[in-house]
This record gives sequence, C-alpha cells and structure tokens, in this order.
Amino acid sequence: MTNSRLLQVGIIGSVVAALCCFTPVLVVLLGAIGLSALVGVLDYVLLPALAIFVAITVYALWKRETVQSN
Repeated sequence: MTNSRLLQVGIIGSVVAALCCFTPVLVVLLGAIGLSALVGVLDYVLLPALAIFVAITVYALWKRETVQSN
C-alpha cells in the first residue's frame, strides 16, 4: 500500500468512526432497520476503530515525513 493511499484510508476511517462515535448516525440507522439492540455494543467497536484509524493516520504522516527528509 502506498503512503498516500495509507494516509487516505487513515483519514477517511477516522472521520467515519468519529462521526459514528460523536453523532447519532449509527443509532438512527440501526433503529430504522430494527437493530437498535446493537446500540449498546457500539462503544466497544467504535472507540477502538477510531484509535486504530488515528494510529494509521499518524503512521502515514510520520512515514511521509521520513521519506521527504531523505
């Protein structure tokens, strides 16, 4: 995976996970399709996903910086 692609995946994943964590996007969607019982599990999935995508973004930025400095 190229560095720019890795950065894109990290940023897009972070934005999507943050939207789902801090806004009721998934709560409304799950309620609309009848799966509102899964709302209690969302924190166990979304917060680690957000942390992983932020880590991917930081890694891609760090990798980009080291490549540019060489």
